[in-house]
Amino acid sequence: MPGAAAAAAVAAHLRAACRLTASTMQQQLRAHAGRPGLGAAAGPSPPRALAAGALARPLARGLAAPSLGRGAARAVAPHASALTRRQLLSLAAAASGGSSVQLGAWRPRVVRARPPRRSPAAAAPSVPRRPRRAPARSRPQQRGARCRRCRRGGDGAGGKAARGGYREPPKEILDIVDAPPQPGLTFSPDRSLVRRRQRPPTAAASAGRPTPRDGQRGTGPRRMSPPPLPPRRAQILQLSRPPSLPPIFEISRPELKLAGVRIDAEQFSRSRMSYYTGLCIVPADTLVPAPPSATRSITGYPEGAWLNLVSWSPDGRFVSFTTRSPGGPGDPPRGPLQLWLADVATGAARPLLGGRRLNTVFDSYAWVDDTHIVAAVVPQDHGPPPSRPPVPGGPRIQDNSAGVRSQSRTYTDLLRDDHDGELFEYYGTSELLLLDVTQAGSEGTRLAPPRMYTEVAPSPDGQFLLACWLSRPFSYELPAGRFPVTLQLWDRAGALVRELASLPLATNIPIDFNSCRTGARRRLGARTAPGLAAARRTAPVRAATRRPPAACPAPGPRAVSWRDDKPAELSWIEAQDGGDPSVSVSPRDVVYTLDAAAAAAAAAAGAAPPAPEVLAATDLRCGGVSWCDGDLALLYESWWKTRRSVVWTFAPDRRGEPKAVLFDRSFEDVYSDPGAPLTRRTAAGTYVLAKVDGARRLLLSGTGASPEGNRPFLDLLDLDSRQTTRLWQSAPPHLESVGTIMSDADHDAPITLDGLQVLLSRESVSEPPQTYLLSFAAAAAGGGDGDAPAWTRSERRITDFPHPYPQLRDMQKEVLRYARPDGVDLTATLYLPPGYDAARDGPLPTILWAYPREYKSKEAAGQMRRSPYQFSGIGSMSPTLWLTRNYAVLDGPGFPIVAEGSEEPNDTYVQQLSASAEAAVKELVRRGVTDPARVSIGGHSYGAFMAANLLAHCPDLFAAGIARSGAYNRTLTPFGFQSEERTLWQAPETYAKMSPFMMADKIKKPLLLIHGEEDNNTGTFPLQSERFFAALKGHGAPARLVLLPHEGHGYRARESVLHMLYEQDQWLEAHAGWGRTDPDVPLGSGDEGSVSSLSE
Repeated sequence: MPGAAAAAAVAAHLRAACRLTASTMQQQLRAHAGRPGLGAAAGPSPPRALAAGALARPLARGLAAPSLGRGAARAVAPHASALTRRQLLSLAAAASGGSSVQLGAWRPRVVRARPPRRSPAAAAPSVPRRPRRAPARSRPQQRGARCRRCRRGGDGAGGKAARGGYREPPKEILDIVDAPPQPGLTFSPDRSLVRRRQRPPTAAASAGRPTPRDGQRGTGPRRMSPPPLPPRRAQILQLSRPPSLPPIFEISRPELKLAGVRIDAEQFSRSRMSYYTGLCIVPADTLVPAPPSATRSITGYPEGAWLNLVSWSPDGRFVSFTTRSPGGPGDPPRGPLQLWLADVATGAARPLLGGRRLNTVFDSYAWVDDTHIVAAVVPQDHGPPPSRPPVPGGPRIQDNSAGVRSQSRTYTDLLRDDHDGELFEYYGTSELLLLDVTQAGSEGTRLAPPRMYTEVAPSPDGQFLLACWLSRPFSYELPAGRFPVTLQLWDRAGALVRELASLPLATNIPIDFNSCRTGARRRLGARTAPGLAAARRTAPVRAATRRPPAACPAPGPRAVSWRDDKPAELSWIEAQDGGDPSVSVSPRDVVYTLDAAAAAAAAAAGAAPPAPEVLAATDLRCGGVSWCDGDLALLYESWWKTRRSVVWTFAPDRRGEPKAVLFDRSFEDVYSDPGAPLTRRTAAGTYVLAKVDGARRLLLSGTGASPEGNRPFLDLLDLDSRQTTRLWQSAPPHLESVGTIMSDADHDAPITLDGLQVLLSRESVSEPPQTYLLSFAAAAAGGGDGDAPAWTRSERRITDFPHPYPQLRDMQKEVLRYARPDGVDLTATLYLPPGYDAARDGPLPTILWAYPREYKSKEAAGQMRRSPYQFSGIGSMSPTLWLTRNYAVLDGPGFPIVAEGSEEPNDTYVQQLSASAEAAVKELVRRGVTDPARVSIGGHSYGAFMAANLLAHCPDLFAAGIARSGAYNRTLTPFGFQSEERTLWQAPETYAKMSPFMMADKIKKPLLLIHGEEDNNTGTFPLQSERFFAALKGHGAPARLVLLPHEGHGYRARESVLHMLYEQDQWLEAHAGWGRTDPDVPLGSGDEGSVSSLSE
């Protein structure tokens, strides 16, 4: 383990569990470190390897036991091996309350290029400099608590050191970051139970929103089932969670980076999993969050265990979940996740699968029916992981001797050699077991041999399984999602019914939008729909086609899934253009279906397998099907280049009938968005389109975008007449939206308007979102307007969440509308501090935080996409945190990049970006809320790219910039980026002009660069920030580079987030704020002439 992570880990363990005094610990460490043969304490430091052996063993034997316990011994020993004697002595003193830690290894890397020296008059801040802020009051320490402030030598220009060590932002920001986040809600499958699910988010204090669809992937394993039992007394399952930002100790755990997947080797899982800390039952008539006195805890699992993958059984009688060890001092050793089952009626939990443990690298487990689970477990007798050979077996070779054209975007964490491939296969391999949860102590029945299973999906009736797994050959150039894939249809016992596809390594998927995977090794013998062959023969082929349709690879299935309205029928899509959108062919996509029961019967009888049947075809790229029944389904298709979206209605069981257009529109035109259809739960646990009164009428829920702002609605759509009736719409001063239908407990009864119940979310500028149950009832006769029906509505409140940051309850919010010089309308949200008055207080320093987006029309680019009544959630990385520091914040100003017709948006990227920025600043200055000399620009990822470009091309507009996790040299992403489909060789001037790296000599304003050292986002390698900083420093630009250890594209660890906020605060204060900087931080105040050209 690197020294930084090792020191952090040892410090965390010692602080959390050590009972020795500082002097006793130091004496023991000195005694062991001063043994003969290793050098006395006062002598030269021994080599790292010898010191590691001398210090790790006593920590594991004498020091850690019994004072620390065996768990601490196991945890501390491997980390201590990476540290020197001096580092361990300092850690021991800090853990026991001694002097401050003086370690140079565990801190964010900070590199700074100093600006030209200014005269004292020019450097004077605009307001009196406040005294240095006193250190924050001591806070209760958690496992892996952050280190104390420390200093180190640096790489600053002129021989001056950059201050190191993790730091904290001002208290007013820290208080909001530490605010507890609010929970979400998920109703149980039978609608009689409510599960309150508290997630440990990476953003602080975001208000809870309902996520009522219990079976959605991401909240737990997929669940498909037979009909549930009758409903019981309503209850709520409430999940407790840890602090929202994990300590750096957790983020610093070793992880394997293999084929684009980051793996926790000890747990056979993805790394950096979030978790819950407890489960309890609450009466349904109690508002949530419920007080402890109103709860009954679920018990039986190990105390202090971390919980994941919480899931209801299909009938709602059980709750399944997994446990794992925190791995801290005194805890059991970390290992793969254990599956548990809790009886909802009693709250008693028991382990499942005996001694077997789950492998959750790709899949975990799924409910097959009310009493059976299919689980992916670590194979029996799996053995130790393969070790890296001490001597390479040969060179790494990549070959394209055949001259095959294969383009791909810039991926991270790819396999490097054969040993990486062996590790990927070892940790990705699992064994499938079928388990009856009513049989206590059962380890389940093996379904299939060990493979790299990525998904096993039970059919809605629980009688079949759809299995998918990866296989060799692997690739050094592509992530795991491109590796060879096998899809098979099994019966419930794991017997093969039919192989659906065996897709080879996908090396030639075009980089264009609307590209997809093809190339099945074996075809399924599909029948051709009437007219399909003729359409293929007569389809024109464009001159720009890269290959003729006849040379396209064999179609391979994608989006293979079970039909939600059938007991066991598969559907999938096959591209007819080879997955290449530049090929002109009709139809472009074909949807097929296969009846699993018919296939099983043929296999059992030894007969020829039934051929898949064509369900529908599309000329654009098919986006899937929303199922209702045999008489109704919705077919979706769209095309990126034209932004066209088409929705069709058709009857799946009457395949000879033509489909009919329901909507044909531009998907970027939000004003014409008709909404999305609501769904209802079926007896099988799936969700289908909710027919109203059994007729061809659907409920549509939409955002209701308009020039006045979003006003969500609920409409009733008659599919035959195409007429809509508005049943409900959000009204000021609230923002409301409707979601899941709750009046579907009787799966055999149709959804009716009289008695319709849906979940309602309500929020306002000053109140966080709360969840209600909205009920509709028919009004008395004569209550309608003419022939229009009248409905009465009633509400029942479900949640009562407190305001997450009451100190900003009275912050001022306004949605702005203004125009760019070329006539494009722009929008933005302006936030002002509570109690601010422009006439009395004068203009403020202002932060612009933005993210550019591409559009095909000026009209769509100028549409309003926000609500003036929306509650403003403030995350732990949000610029609105600086409202507490008396800044104005313009959040999300529209920076549209428009390309109409055949134009490419990035050809005029710089001009449009600059025009949008100038329009935004002019509007703020016109309103009198912004000091034009103290305007800063910032963004994350593509927003960071934007910020760097604006400092290069608008030198007089901004006083400073902040760029987090960006890419600045587009020649390092030569096969496209963001929405750019052309390669570097097709548009070299555009790539060069858009790259702020190429403009490093033009940037004169201060720029703060922040990047996670383990960024795994496509194209945004840490190298981008490192090279850009070197270019800025080489041209004398004022810049600062902060690299956060162990962080990815977004930042998660508490220490990292707080330090990032500290750096941003100091940068803003020094260059575009009030001048309240720490005197020991080497921040210059910019160069002379840092006054905006918009000063008045």
